[in-house]
Amino acid sequence: MMADRVAPEAGQIRYPIPEPPAEGEAVEVAEGVLWIRLPLPMALDHVNVFALDEGDGWTLVDAGMKTRRTQAALEAALAGPLGGRPVRRVIVTHYHPDHIGLAGWLQARGAELVTTRTTWLFARMLVLDEHPVPAAETLAFWRAAGMESELLARRARERPFNFADVVAPLPLGYTRIVEGQRIGIGGRDWVVRMGNGHAPEHATFWEVGGTLVIGGDQLLPSISANLGIYASEPMADPVSEWIASCRALAAHARADQLVLPGHKLPFTGLPLRLAQMIENHEGALARLESHLATPRTAAECFAPLFKRPIGEAEFGLALVEAVAHLNHLFIAGRAARTLREDGAWLWKTGR
Repeated sequence: MMADRVAPEAGQIRYPIPEPPAEGEAVEVAEGVLWIRLPLPMALDHVNVFALDEGDGWTLVDAGMKTRRTQAALEAALAGPLGGRPVRRVIVTHYHPDHIGLAGWLQARGAELVTTRTTWLFARMLVLDEHPVPAAETLAFWRAAGMESELLARRARERPFNFADVVAPLPLGYTRIVEGQRIGIGGRDWVVRMGNGHAPEHATFWEVGGTLVIGGDQLLPSISANLGIYASEPMADPVSEWIASCRALAAHARADQLVLPGHKLPFTGLPLRLAQMIENHEGALARLESHLATPRTAAECFAPLFKRPIGEAEFGLALVEAVAHLNHLFIAGRAARTLREDGAWLWKTGR
């Protein structure tokens, strides 16, 4: 296994900066690189944004979610620790709303948007795709995943999550980045390396000749990025994409690199962390496969995957991740499924 190969050289995961910046403040993590933490209205209550000094202004990596509190915290940081100098460029690692939410607002203030084509297309499409109630395809997806009938009926009447609620409109025009590209940010040269699984074409940035890595949600220290399946692509296999990305990025990882993640604390020990992320999912898949000795719906597969109770607030993310792991087993030939009379898939071990 990959962990056996890299763990002896990987050392430990360490957190050289143990305290995050206060809301509206910043902490310097390297010369000319400031760490800003923006609040989020959810269980994972923050997202990290990094400001890199360009002399006459700043480049921001990621932009938080469009809420009043988040915008106020970002404005306070811009006026305070960033000295009122303008944001010249906003680089977005991936299309999720806690990372791209205020990018359009920054564009409207004169910033250039830099991201991958997939990120821009997904975000712009989703901002324009607003629904007052869930789409028929989403209801069918929930039913197929085994959502309990009372909860399904209630959610069918409620306004679903809409990107437009928490992501500022994205003007036409952006600058594309691609795999392997070299880009200058804050007086340093960086190589763009892509990950997949959590989000398609997720950009990470590796300092050339240095030790900094900007990881977004592809490289998190102590939590697992969500790997989800949605009605838009119900037979995708993000688990395979995630594991393949971890293995590919491991070729560039060193224990001394300081990783600046999208959430939690900056850390070192990246080779070990990449090995852990692979092992986490391989272990979850093995537990899930055993759980499927008895046929189950996706909604009945939370226990082996998460090993903790899942409340209604977490139900949606848990459900899409359960389907992702079931899809992986199905595509790999390790699980089969049959359609129940009520429209829910029953999954079981083997073909």
